[in-house]
Amino acid sequence: MAGYLIAETTREEREKIVAESLGNIEANCDGCMAGLAEMYQEYIDGKKELRQINMEFNARYVKGEDMPVRSRCPESFC
Repeated sequence: MAGYLIAETTREEREKIVAESLGNIEANCDGCMAGLAEMYQEYIDGKKELRQINMEFNARYVKGEDMPVRSRCPESFC
């Protein structure tokens, strides 16, 4: 793999990049990783670069806008 940019990767490589970066994204826990996995779907689909997704998330976080509600995750899942 040449890099992380959409033009340099296949969909399968982008799926692997996200999975390895987030860890266990298939956990059966509401609020643990599900929101993060969904957040990076546009990268996997080749619509937005990682940098753009992260910058948009950071801007919303700093402003306190549009943040998903997270439920407490049982310790056995996290």
